[in-house]
Amino acid sequence: MMLLRRAASAAALLATVLPLAMAGPAHAAAPPPPPQAADGSSACRASASVPLDAEQARLSDARTTALVERGGFGDFVRRFPAALCSTRDPAEAGRLVSDWGEALWQASVRRAQGQRPGGDLAPGDDRPLYWARLGMTAALARWQPEFTADRAALRARFEDASRGLTNNAFRTAPGVRRVFISGFDPFGLDAEIRRANPSGSAALQLNGRRVTLADGSPAEIRAVVLPVRYADFDAGMVERAFAPRMAGGPGSADVITTVSQGYPGIFTLEDWAGRARSADPYPDNVRALSGGTREHPVTAPGLGPGPEFIRTTLPAGAVTGAVQSPYPVLLNSDVTEIPAGGTAPVDRTDGPTPGSRAVAGGGGGYLSNEVAYRSNRLRAELAPHLPGGHLHTPVLTGLPADPRQLTGPEFERNESAIAGEVRAVLEHAAARR
Repeated sequence: MMLLRRAASAAALLATVLPLAMAGPAHAAAPPPPPQAADGSSACRASASVPLDAEQARLSDARTTALVERGGFGDFVRRFPAALCSTRDPAEAGRLVSDWGEALWQASVRRAQGQRPGGDLAPGDDRPLYWARLGMTAALARWQPEFTADRAALRARFEDASRGLTNNAFRTAPGVRRVFISGFDPFGLDAEIRRANPSGSAALQLNGRRVTLADGSPAEIRAVVLPVRYADFDAGMVERAFAPRMAGGPGSADVITTVSQGYPGIFTLEDWAGRARSADPYPDNVRALSGGTREHPVTAPGLGPGPEFIRTTLPAGAVTGAVQSPYPVLLNSDVTEIPAGGTAPVDRTDGPTPGSRAVAGGGGGYLSNEVAYRSNRLRAELAPHLPGGHLHTPVLTGLPADPRQLTGPEFERNESAIAGEVRAVLEHAAARR
């Protein structure tokens, strides 16, 4: 019953904030007005002096607002502060951020799948969700309630809900395979703030979809979109996303695959995920470093026990032998290790050697490698029979040379083509054998 009430709440919110997002009650109420002080002024304030983090600070670039507006999500950002001010206590605030986060996620999925009109960006564009979420977390950071609020906990609830971690369960149906995937936010934004991430786009386009696998059987795909931030991984977001899909029973996945943006012009199925972080000096989206380098790799805080390298259990031969268009799909067995008894990193093209220490998996030493390691370490612990691995998409190219232009035909074609091939890979990887 709680899930039904939460679903109804999110539906009503969507009908309020985005009337075109879904067929909902036309009389859905707007958020109540902010509480009033004795003099009639608003008792709820926003403080512009509260510092934003490095990721939120990029909202000062007008192009980020344009991406939100052109995705049709401007009302989410504009109305969220007043909704926060309508709350009277911490419990109500917690429910509100969860409901708004779920509504933003659901609207983004519907938009990506062509079920929601509004905005002139291509439906599969993942950037409106990314920048709208950041705008709302900035409002949460600056909100000054009349009660004591655990702002970090509220943000965590909003992040989980707006990324598909909550209220996003498989529909149970006999004979339907269940495929669970993760994508990522855009990153590298200091170099190019217009960047998108095709793995996030694919996650939005595929979440909740029924597909036909290569063996002719039906499957349902569920997805989440993860942040490019070390702190969220340290706090267990990957485990929160994947553990419920490995708990057994009808809600568990039959196949898991993490997805991220990788190399130019090719898909790679990564053979090995390494335990280490080693990508410094390349930062995450808040400009934080991991503390690990190629010469001195480190283990992420809070990472559970596991081997230095974990090998994919996805059917590599079936995938690479069947899916090759429009991009080739290759198995990547590259790793970097410090051999047993050694002190210097060694690059290998045929996987790790016994007793070595991980420096980098096929996906490097950054968060794309770490999401593969964390999810598959958990898989080995909770559901070792489950096929799992990591897929790198091609780099998304095609942005117009003019930095004022946010999209273009080549960019949109490439994003659509990558998402389509992710689906094709999953249709072969999840087929029964």
